[in-house]
Amino acid sequence: MKNKRFLIVLFIIAIATLGLTALKNDDKNFNISKNLNIFATLFRDINLFYVDEIDADKTITTGINAMLKSLDPYTVYYPESETEELSLMTTGEYAGIGSVINKKGDHVIIREPYKGSPADKAGLLPGDIILAIDGQSTEGKDVSQVSDMLKGQPGNEITIKVSRKYENKPLEKKAIREKIQIPSVPYYGMANDSTGYIYLSSFTDKSAADVRSAIIGLTNRGARSLILDLRGNAGGLLDQAIEIVNFFIPRNSKVVSTKGKVKQWDKEYLTGRNPIVPDIPLAVLIDRGSASAAEIVSGSLQDLDRAVLIGERSFGKGLVQTVRDLTYNTKLKVTTAKYYIPSGRCIQALDYSHRNPDGSVGKVPDSLITEYATKNGRKVYDGGGITPDIKIEPQEFARITQELVLQDLTFDFINDYALRHPQIDSLSAFRITDDIYNEFKQYLKDKKFSYETESQRTLERLVEIAKAEKYYDSSKADLDRLKEDFNHSIDRDMNLFREEITTFLTEQFIQRYYYQEGLLEYQMHHDEVIDKALEVLADAEAYYAILHPAA
Repeated sequence: MKNKRFLIVLFIIAIATLGLTALKNDDKNFNISKNLNIFATLFRDINLFYVDEIDADKTITTGINAMLKSLDPYTVYYPESETEELSLMTTGEYAGIGSVINKKGDHVIIREPYKGSPADKAGLLPGDIILAIDGQSTEGKDVSQVSDMLKGQPGNEITIKVSRKYENKPLEKKAIREKIQIPSVPYYGMANDSTGYIYLSSFTDKSAADVRSAIIGLTNRGARSLILDLRGNAGGLLDQAIEIVNFFIPRNSKVVSTKGKVKQWDKEYLTGRNPIVPDIPLAVLIDRGSASAAEIVSGSLQDLDRAVLIGERSFGKGLVQTVRDLTYNTKLKVTTAKYYIPSGRCIQALDYSHRNPDGSVGKVPDSLITEYATKNGRKVYDGGGITPDIKIEPQEFARITQELVLQDLTFDFINDYALRHPQIDSLSAFRITDDIYNEFKQYLKDKKFSYETESQRTLERLVEIAKAEKYYDSSKADLDRLKEDFNHSIDRDMNLFREEITTFLTEQFIQRYYYQEGLLEYQMHHDEVIDKALEVLADAEAYYAILHPAA
């Protein structure tokens, strides 16, 4: 009898629980239905009664984007007109002329034609102002509009009218649109006699194949150790990250797991093949721009003690996005899970689920950061990106160098110089001579280059405060002396910071004449982070000690 009563009580509790769950689900469904109805009727009345005509597509898209912005920056709606952008992110491929363009003043200009691209073959140069495309003026158009005009069916001819310095009239350049494949490995080569270097810029659907070809090419050239550079790599496709990790670690090794709201989508990702370089010493370079798939590669190789990480702490994006097809050929890229690397840690740095009262997003607090361990017992932590094994602080540039970049004067000077000097010395021989540097200084004077330092701005605020508080008259002499000390001249600063300005100028010259590939080759031999990687890889004992601290 007691057992029977007990079973009845359990049955009643179960029914009550199901009922409460059903009520909760009903409440949730009612709220969803209610709010969708409010939104529909609100839009209906705006469309009917607003004083001016509204653009339905634009208004609805604005509402959708505002809604998604409240979630995280990675959940994005793509209307039919923008799905090509999503395709470019995943494949690195589009049809056009193959050039970076940007806005400069009131015009859209050619910033950088890719080597061998239709833009390059047509003779378009950095700094060319785009005036018209196939007879249609670009006046008043923004970069995205001009970009759309340049894209089209492969094989079609396009006429681009440009304005160029030292030319008396506009030039018309004809190019044949092609399928443009932005390489995920724009450069690889031998950093020295025994170490190969691979720069991986993104994770598109061809990244793993590109990295594999680079590894095989370098080992065939005698590489006995490798540097994988993931600096500035914002991520991309998860499956490519897993395949790249598999090049270095054994079959059936856990690389990453994902966990989200839909439990049946939770998954562990294991390597499926034998590695191609299971034992080769490996250094991975990361910085604040390394995110998402780049952090999966670097973090899993760190957790498995398979590589030494060098550089700066990574960005900290531990969120996984899935692309969903919507109606009318629109798409939604939505965050569906968080990912966890082999030690069990999630490296997400910003907590989007718990916003501050003002809507801002805070970092995961130190009190919630947890310690984990790598395969060999090294301490690692969650909640804030991947911390490298060897930290190298980023270089702090002088104010004058920052202003030269912000005001785009190095770009302008080098384009002017290149129009007058079609060729420069070879990649290995090129140097910024005294003549070039003095010409640059004169160019800045002619352009009336000026800037204000933080010291000067702070002193101006101090003067204002002193006047407001009636201290200025008694402190005027001291403030005037400070003002004289803080005053700067272009000549003085150009001489004082010549070394760093020369370094930056050299890289810009090389990129202008030898494209991105030439710049990456140059940087491979003039980069302190790469130099540190070479030093570690050359010292077998030091390399082993980092990965096996207990030993």
